Amino acid sequence: MSEKTSNTELINLLLENEDTRLEEEEMMHLLVQNKVSKNVNSVASDNLTFGQRMADRIASFAGSWPFIIIFLSCLVLWITVNSLILAKAFDAYPFILLNLILSCIAAIQAPIIMMSQNRQEEKDRLRSLNDYKTNLKSEIIIEDLHRKLDKILETQEMLLQGLAKDAAQTDNAE
Repeated sequence: MSEKTSNTELINLLLENEDTRLEEEEMMHLLVQNKVSKNVNSVASDNLTFGQRMADRIASFAGSWPFIIIFLSCLVLWITVNSLILAKAFDAYPFILLNLILSCIAAIQAPIIMMSQNRQEEKDRLRSLNDYKTNLKSEIIIEDLHRKLDKILETQEMLLQGLAKDAAQTDNAE
C-alpha cells in the first residue's frame, strides 16, 4: 500500500467520508476545515436513561464525604440508642438487624456503582478514540506541511542554482 493510498484511507476514516475520488489536496483542505474532535461528555450523556442517570448520582453521592459522615452518624446513633435502652432495645447487641440492613445496602450499592463505572469506562473509550482521531489528523496535516515545505525548499534550491548559473554566464559574457 502506497503512502498516498494510506493517507487517503486515514483521511476518509477521520472525515467519515467514503468518497475517495477527491484529490489529495482537496481532502487535506477538508481535513483542516472539518472538526474531528467531539465533546465526549455531551455525546455520552445524551443517551442516558433515567436509571443510568440515577445510578451516576447515587454513585457520586455514595463516594463522597457527606455520605460517609451521614452513614457513620447513623451507625453510631443506632448502636448508642440500642446500647442505652438495653431492656427494650429493638436491636440488641450483636445488632443483627443492623447487620442485615448493612448487607442489603452493600448488595444494592455495589451493582449501582459498577453500572456507573461501566458508563465511565465507555466515556473513556470514546475519549480515547477522540484523542486518536485528533492526533491522527494532526499527524497527517504535519506530514502534508512537511512535504510542501520540502517542495518549496527544492524549488528554492533550483532557483538559486539557476540564478547562480545565470550570474556565472553573465560574468563570462562580460
